[in-house]
Amino acid sequence: MSQTTEQKFLELLKEQSSYGEAIGLMAWDMRTKAPRKGIEGRSEVIGVMSQKVHEIQTSDEMRQYIDELKKKDLDPILKRAVEEAEETYNKTDKIPTDEYRAYVTLQTKAESMWGEAKSNNDFESFRPYLEELVEYNRKFADYWGYENHRYDALLHNYEPGVTVEVLDEVFPKVRKALSALLQQIKEAPNQPDPSVLKGHFPKDRQAEFSEVILERMGYDFEAGRLDETVHPFAIGLNTNDVRVTTKYDEKDFRTAVFGTIHEGGHALYEQNIDPKLAFTPLADGTSMGIHESQSLFWENFIARSEGFWRNHYELFKNYAPEHFQHLPLEKFYPAVNEVKPSLIRIEADELTYCLHIMVRYELEKALIAGEIEVKDLPELWNQKMNDYLGVTPESDAEGVLQDIHWSGGDFGYFPSYALGYMYAAQMNAKMRDEIDVDRYIEEGDFQKIKEWLTENVHQYGKMKKPLQILNDVTGEGLNPDYIISYLTNKYKKIYQF
Repeated sequence: MSQTTEQKFLELLKEQSSYGEAIGLMAWDMRTKAPRKGIEGRSEVIGVMSQKVHEIQTSDEMRQYIDELKKKDLDPILKRAVEEAEETYNKTDKIPTDEYRAYVTLQTKAESMWGEAKSNNDFESFRPYLEELVEYNRKFADYWGYENHRYDALLHNYEPGVTVEVLDEVFPKVRKALSALLQQIKEAPNQPDPSVLKGHFPKDRQAEFSEVILERMGYDFEAGRLDETVHPFAIGLNTNDVRVTTKYDEKDFRTAVFGTIHEGGHALYEQNIDPKLAFTPLADGTSMGIHESQSLFWENFIARSEGFWRNHYELFKNYAPEHFQHLPLEKFYPAVNEVKPSLIRIEADELTYCLHIMVRYELEKALIAGEIEVKDLPELWNQKMNDYLGVTPESDAEGVLQDIHWSGGDFGYFPSYALGYMYAAQMNAKMRDEIDVDRYIEEGDFQKIKEWLTENVHQYGKMKKPLQILNDVTGEGLNPDYIISYLTNKYKKIYQF
């Protein structure tokens, strides 16, 4: 029996998805277990396989199926899959195959070089790779086209519907509010003592506690695993294989515990996408901002809450070293939520976190527009960190080299972190209108919270666009007032002003 066009189209998508899974597995291996000498060869393999995906996405066969199926009355999943495939085709077809393969190979080599440059505090060794990555992204943005700002073309890859115009309206409002709040906190009479959290905390004990929390969140260890890496990430190979990584600091448990919970939020999203979307482009988060809303919701609105620690502090002490056994919760909780401008984004407190993102956004936007060059980054980075956070890096390793994103060519990604925080605040407010969130947190029972997120966000994958998700869940578009209100209320209580 001959196959229908629908069946042929789905088979082609499955082939594309299969290559994508293999590439993802190799990328996970490179970031966690692969020997250093194997990086060069692995980069070439990923380049070859990525070229194959590019060829499938832009093949005459794909174009034929898209054109035929657009004329038919399709079920909602197939219709949306065709729309996504066409958008990818139109975007990918504008990039010559040889350029795409060269770019992917460059990405993997650059990521490895970034790791060495960061370890050696040597920006100049990484600079040529970054210059080439920036040039490719400028070129790709021009290939794709844009209306007002070249950076919009890159933003679209991560947050469809959001533009420079939107960010330049929302970000200054948030920055102004957070800067004022930060000043009040600095002047507040009640200051937490973060020194009570310091001390040697073996990473194996941190890992054991982190695994327990992941399980309580609903993370399925039969469909995932927890590993160690330099820069934490979660990666979904398929809905039954979604992996979490973390970074341990034996002098400060917060890095691993909150980092693991953050990545666990990403993983819950991908583990709970509707299985009907498997082997299609829809079996993924709808945008990086919505993805970040899930991770930041769990990390901040759940795990940094007072209710969470009222329930979990005794459990925590089962794994923690001796000095925590006599530390009262009344001192522990404020210390965990201390606000202090820091140099490192992934270690930032939840109030100053968005300011880190705005530094990166301003630099990316200027880089892609050609207003600044890569050689200018270290000095400009330090200047903006001082302007926005009042701190100045003493080295490029703790400054411009601290994040992995640029080494992977992920320009346009960073704004999603701040947008995700705003989305999460809106969703948090709506969730609290519908279920007793505080009671579930204090009882340590996250099932209802996870079910709410799955029903409203996770299950849809890419069936809905990001702003559609936000509007369907909250009844309104992007509104930064929720994050401002949340942070103001929380920190007025902690700092007593």
